[in-house]
Amino acid sequence: MALPRTTRHLLGITAAAGLGTTALFGAAPLNRLVEQPAMAQGTPGIVEFRWEDSKDYRKLYFFISDTQRLKRADYYLILRPKDLNTALLKLTVTIPSSFKANIDTKRVELCKVSKGGITSRTRCQETIPATIELSENGRALEIFPDTPIADTERIAVHMRLFNPYSIGMYQFNALGQAPGDVPVSGYLGSWLIQIEPPNS
Repeated sequence: MALPRTTRHLLGITAAAGLGTTALFGAAPLNRLVEQPAMAQGTPGIVEFRWEDSKDYRKLYFFISDTQRLKRADYYLILRPKDLNTALLKLTVTIPSSFKANIDTKRVELCKVSKGGITSRTRCQETIPATIELSENGRALEIFPDTPIADTERIAVHMRLFNPYSIGMYQFNALGQAPGDVPVSGYLGSWLIQIEPPNS
């Protein structure tokens, strides 16, 4: 039995809306290394809210001396032996575009770090000689150690900078290139850093 013209018109609108929804949300998920809106996570030792553990997201530890916006801070983006898996020929740290802070490579170093705790603070024990470059768009730090770093080392990218004005979560990703014939960088994990408003 033929449907009335009004009913057919409404069904047509519903079908079109469904196609639009599929176009917007039915596509395959983007690679998680692509910069994403920040999902909440506090600094280490604080309550955390983040994605489920998966091969596409690995939590990396870090220490920041001050998380308040516009404050001068020391960042220690840490990689433990279990995070490396293999020797490291090159390290890339991606920087979210929303992180509006001036990163000066003269104030960035690669170093071996001690394990901080209640009675001791995370700090560099020994600087690792390396060439450090900031990409043209300012969205990645490219770090080339003079010699490959063994996967038994506990290392950190140490940065001194002023925190951005905007509060919120910022995801930095670590990509590592192992020695070998194929110059391919693999995902090592992410540091999800929180910048907070001033204390009232």
